[in-house]
Amino acid sequence: MTTADDTRSRILAAARELFAERGYANTSLADIAAAVGLTKTAIAYHFHPKDKLAAEIIAPAADDMIALLGGDYADDRRAFVTALVGFVVRHRAVMRLFMEDLGAADSAQPGSTADAVRTFRDEIYRKLVGPEPDEAATVRGWALLGALQSAVVHTMDLPQDEVHPILLRAALAIEDLSVNA
Repeated sequence: MTTADDTRSRILAAARELFAERGYANTSLADIAAAVGLTKTAIAYHFHPKDKLAAEIIAPAADDMIALLGGDYADDRRAFVTALVGFVVRHRAVMRLFMEDLGAADSAQPGSTADAVRTFRDEIYRKLVGPEPDEAATVRGWALLGALQSAVVHTMDLPQDEVHPILLRAALAIEDLSVNA
């Protein structure tokens, strides 16, 4: 690995950790620079604007995102919830970025990383609640997304194989689906 590759890897690791801990909006390039012992200018050399950094952090999850959204879950909400929980647990290092920070950005420019993340979040929501959700489905959908986002961000220090079954049971309960079905 070259020095430039090593520097990029260190920047990405620090950004991933800081975004999960503080959120995207509350993490500056200067914060990332301080974490890796570089200047803000050095960070900007590798990743400018900041959403390019977010895009690179999200990229490893892209194939899983496509599989999740492209899966045929039309008549099986339980299978979709199960697949969604698996996805968020595998990619919990970037879930705050997905669900809250970038996905909630009102000022997202069309085609930006924030716009893509918001589209992904909204598509997950539509798969959860269907095309014309009633009030109960609306509440359950947002409750599930909120619970998943919060749980994965706050369990980063726990082993994935311990988090997954507990989170799956909680998600199925929120969706009012039988855990033993």
